[in-house]
This record gives sequence, C-alpha cells and structure tokens, in this order.
Amino acid sequence: MMPILNSFVIAALGVVAFHLLGLPLPWLLGPITACLAAALMGVPMRGIKPLNDSMRTILGVAVGATLTPAVLATFPAMWTTLILVPLMVFCIGLVGIPYFRRVWRYDFSTAYYATMPGGLQDMLVFGEEAGGNVRTLSLIHATRVLVIVVALPFILRGIWDADLSNPPGEPASTLPLGEMALMVACAILGWQVARWVGLFGASILGPLIATGIVAMLGLLTHRPPAEAIWAAQFFIGMTIGSKYAGITLSEVRRDLVAGLGFCLLLIILTLIFVEVIYGFGLASGQEALLAFAPGGQAELTVLALIVGADMAFVVAHHLLRIFVVILGAPLVARLFGRNMQG
Repeated sequence: MMPILNSFVIAALGVVAFHLLGLPLPWLLGPITACLAAALMGVPMRGIKPLNDSMRTILGVAVGATLTPAVLATFPAMWTTLILVPLMVFCIGLVGIPYFRRVWRYDFSTAYYATMPGGLQDMLVFGEEAGGNVRTLSLIHATRVLVIVVALPFILRGIWDADLSNPPGEPASTLPLGEMALMVACAILGWQVARWVGLFGASILGPLIATGIVAMLGLLTHRPPAEAIWAAQFFIGMTIGSKYAGITLSEVRRDLVAGLGFCLLLIILTLIFVEVIYGFGLASGQEALLAFAPGGQAELTVLALIVGADMAFVVAHHLLRIFVVILGAPLVARLFGRNMQG
C-alpha cells in the first residue's frame, strides 16, 4: 500500500511544483519528473494497473469524439505519409539494432525488442518469449517514452511557438450530462469488448471505436471535459516515472545511458522524416512531428489534444506504427529462429 501512496503523493507534488514554476504541461511532465527523481533516490513506488488503464480510456473517447464524417473523408489523403511509417520503423531497426548490439553488447533478442517502437507490454511479452532481458527492455522503453514526451513540448514551443497552456477540453460544468454519461458508457463498453476480442491497445482503441461510431451518428458533439483529460495526464505521467522504481546503479550506468543514447538517435531520425514530409508539403511540421515521434500513443495523443493538432492524422500514423511493429515482431522471430538467442 505504501508504494502506491508514495506514487500519488510524489506525482501530486510534481504537479504543484510545475504549476508554481510556470513549466509546461504540469499535469503530465510534473508527475513524470517527480516520480523519476524519487525512483532514482530509491523511493518505492507502484501504480494501480486497472486504474491506470481506465484513465487511458479517456484519451480513446477524446479521439473518437473527433471522428465525424468530415474528418473520416480526409483519411484517403493521408496515404502519402502513411506509407512512410513502415519505412521509418525499418530505419529505426537499421540504426537501433547495431547500436545496442555493437555499442552495448546486448544479445540479439534484447537489442531487437529494445529497438522496436511498439507498445511497452507487447515488446516485453515478445522479448521475454524470445529470451530477451525483460528488465532491460522495460527500462529502455520507459526511457524512450519519457525522453520523447519531455523533449516534444520544448521542440513544439521552440520551433512552432505552440501554446501548451491551452485547456484540453471544456469544463465539466458546461457539458451536457447526457453526453458525459454516453462518454462513460463508450469508455467502459468499448474497453471491455476490445479486451474480450484481444485487440491491441484495448484501453484506448476500444473506447475510440465505440465513441467514433456514436459521434458518426451525431449523438456526441463534445470531447471529454478538461478535468478528465488532466486526470489522464496525471496517471500517465505517474506510471512513466514509477517504472524506474527499484533501478540500480549498474542499470543506470548501462541500460539508462544506453536508452538515452538511443533516444538521441530516434529524435534525429524523427526530425529527418519531419523535414522531408514538411519539405514536400505533405503535412505541417507540427503534425508530422506528433505523428512520427516514436513515443507512447497515449502520451502523444495528449500533446496533440493540447496543441490542437489534427487528431485523426496523428492517431492514424501511430496506429499503423504499432500495427507494423506488432505484426513484424513474430515474423522476425520466425525468420531468425535460434539466432534470436545469441
């Protein structure tokens, strides 16, 4: 019980500190920073997984509520950038696998699954089955998500002067009670049905699909209230920071430093793709960055909501990235066979 209480208190202190200092995204970056600092000092922390997952449903509802017929009509025009997603995943593998193998001497399975920018849980499951080091994989992916999420707000503000102080939605007091009840129903039913059928990212995609259908029928005209999205940011930030709980000095020297170096490579690669996309006029630089940055789907959805980006564009590219990675993982395992162990 104490580790859970620690996580909540430390995350809340992070929010307060960021508000007082006037730093961006206090509900997201505050908990991340405070929990990371506490973890490095050896404070025991732990989240409540069902509660964390339930918070992610809010983001699914927020995205689904934007899927009107007019938005869906824009999907065919995205093909010019969608086809670049598999290419970027390939480039990440081309850079990341040799980096982890030759510089840090990881075995192949650990290097491969540490490199692939998929969902954390999926990469841990596949990596463990292939004989990879699960603790190393967890730290590498936590570092990837953390660095991307922390770096992007400063890049967005520095290059595009993005306003990160925008409320992510309207106050709950201004929304119709009927629509809020409908959002709750879409969140719960969509999540449970998606989990039942085994859909990856069920806590986000299930509510997204359910809410999208309701929005298409014209029954929903608002996004979740700002208070709900702030709560989602809080729990996502707390979860990211808490993943470092119990980290040892040797893991800091090896896995954390290796993860930071990999993140630098990812940011450079992402900016190259963004420059190409923007240079050819395929999308705005800001939306290209949010769509191609290989961070967590939930975290980047939050950023897209706050800066007012095209949600359909951003989410479509992240879904394709995760699909490509998850589909490719078992195929690579089959191709390499026993070599995955060496």
